[in-house]
Formats: sequence, C-alpha cells, structure tokens
Amino acid sequence: MRSVALALVLVAAAAPARSQSFQEQFATCLACHGEADRSAGAEVPYLGGQPALFVMFQLFMFREGQRTNPAMDPFAKSFTDDNLRRYSEAITKLPPPRPPAEVPDAARYEHGKALAARGRCDFCHNPDYSGKDQTPRIAHQREDYLVKSLHDYKAGRRIGTRAAMAEAVHGLSDTDIADLAHYIAHFR
Repeated sequence: MRSVALALVLVAAAAPARSQSFQEQFATCLACHGEADRSAGAEVPYLGGQPALFVMFQLFMFREGQRTNPAMDPFAKSFTDDNLRRYSEAITKLPPPRPPAEVPDAARYEHGKALAARGRCDFCHNPDYSGKDQTPRIAHQREDYLVKSLHDYKAGRRIGTRAAMAEAVHGLSDTDIADLAHYIAHFR
C-alpha cells in the first residue's frame, strides 16, 4: 500500500515537470532513489555509481514501455532524448553505494559467492561488480532490490540488452536467488 501511495504522490509531482528546472526534476528522482548511498524505500534501487550507458538504456526502456513501474512510468513517458542524456550523466556522478554495515551471514555469503562464480557474474559485471557500459553496477545494491530483479529476470518480467540474465538465473531456486543477492549486496 505504501508503494501505491508513493506512486500517487510521484504522479502528482510529475504533472508540472515541464515547468520545473532540471535540478527540481532530479530532486524528485533522488527523493526515491537516494543521493548518498541508499534509496528511500524497499525494492527501490540506489542509482549512484551506475554506468551512464546502463542508465540511459534503462530510462529509454521505461520511456518506451519495455520496462514498467507505477512510480517511474509517469516520469519516463515524457522524457526527451536530452532528458535521457542529462539524467544518465547526473546519476553516474552520484557516489556508489557502500557495503551494508551489518555483517553478512557467512553461510549465505559463501553459497552466494559460489553461485556468482558458477554463473560467471564477474564476467559481465566486473570482478568487483562495479558494472561497465550497458551492464549495471550491482555491488552493494539493496538486497531486496537484487532479489526482486533476479526474480523478474527469471520470470521474464524484465528484459536486458542481452539474454544473459535470463540464462544466468535459469534453474536458480528461491534460496539460491536470496543467497546470491545477499552475497552481492555484502560483497567485500
């Protein structure tokens, strides 16, 4: 229910967006996605440190309806190509997230680490999971968001620029997905 209320607030905020400055519009993005290390709500990704090309592709997919989200849709539908570029450039300048303060569960971390090695996650996302080009930074992302994303890829609800993610999560159990997300969120 909280996410529906948040979406309604964002829809209302999006209406006058054409008269707002870029900084005012970007402040709306930061209200949900955060500007200093963490996003505001469950299953909402923190965007800092993401490669600009990845951000641009994701915003484009939202604009074109290839990705949907009740909070993002009202904004993205009105994005111009210049908006895509400006938001991508601004987001990539935000600091990347730090590892969570809590100590990871050792067994889950090791299981997730083994799954990441087996799936060769470091091949596309870099050995430090910092991302590159059209591939996202996943290191230290919100664990709940990682779980949601992996489930969305597995169910075919989310597409990427390649079929690699659908292949990578194929055959993973719910426990595997949870442990993989735990490892990536707490990566050290």
